[in-house]
This record gives sequence, C-alpha cells and structure tokens, in this order.
Amino acid sequence: MLARNIAFGTGLLLVLVTMVLGAYGGVALTVGSADDSFLSSAVPDDGRNAVGVGGIGMGGLLGLMLPLLLFAAVRGTEEKPRLGLGEALRKALALAVFSVYLVVVSLLAAQLGWILPEGLTTLLSFFVVGFSWVPVALIPWERFGPGGMGGLRLNSRVPGDSDKPD
Repeated sequence: MLARNIAFGTGLLLVLVTMVLGAYGGVALTVGSADDSFLSSAVPDDGRNAVGVGGIGMGGLLGLMLPLLLFAAVRGTEEKPRLGLGEALRKALALAVFSVYLVVVSLLAAQLGWILPEGLTTLLSFFVVGFSWVPVALIPWERFGPGGMGGLRLNSRVPGDSDKPD
C-alpha cells in the first residue's frame, strides 16, 4: 500500500510540475511571438498580457494532459484498459488543436487593447479565454465518433423496426 501511495504521489507531482512548466513555456512562447514576430504589429501594447493568458491556457493544458495521456497509454486496469497508440495520438492531436484554439481566442481578446487600458484588457482576457471552451463543450462529439453517425444517415433503420410501417 505504501508503494502505491508513493507511486501516486510521484505521478501527481510529475503532472503538476509539467503543468506549471508548460504554462511558463506557453507564456514565453506567446509573449515572445507577440513581441518579436509578425504578430507584433497585430497585438497592441495594451493587449500583450491577453496573449500571455492564452499562453498560460495552452501550456498548462498541454503540460497537464500529455503526461496523463502517456500514463493512460502505458498503464491500464481491467475496468479501463490502456489506450491504443492510434487513440492516444488522436487525443493528443485534439489537445493540440484545442490549445491552438485558446491562443487564437487570446489573440482576439488582445484586440481589446486598442480601445481599453492594459489592466482591463488583461482582466477581460481571463474571462474570454477561460470561458472559450463552452462552445466547444456544447458540440455533440458523440455524433462524430465511430458508431455515432447512424442517426445522421438517411433511411437508417433501428434494429427490430423492420416490421413497422414507414
């Protein structure tokens, strides 16, 4: 039991460290690109922190979820088997796409810096980036998975309904 607790504590510490380091790396990447790349003309000075907020979301999410995906790919139980390589890669790709989505939303929030002061732009960007996942959560994702497309096909029949009139 002690070995399991130590393994759990070590895994939790690893995930938290990668999440924090990912957030720092995301801020360095996004703020650096807002200062020294083609984005520098698109991001106002008062919107620079908004891009950093998107970097926190991007890096923190990647740093949190990638180790968890790795753990799920190499370890499983009888109740929840381990992820296959294809499923793990698909989830990692979806995670990367969502992280890019967070950065794009933060770039849109940074545009408030043209009309609002820096402090207010930063405050609003936390809400804009923080709640930007809500439309993504409302998409019925089960419709896009294997076996979930049956209701979308024309003339699809439910098994056992062959004796009912059309």
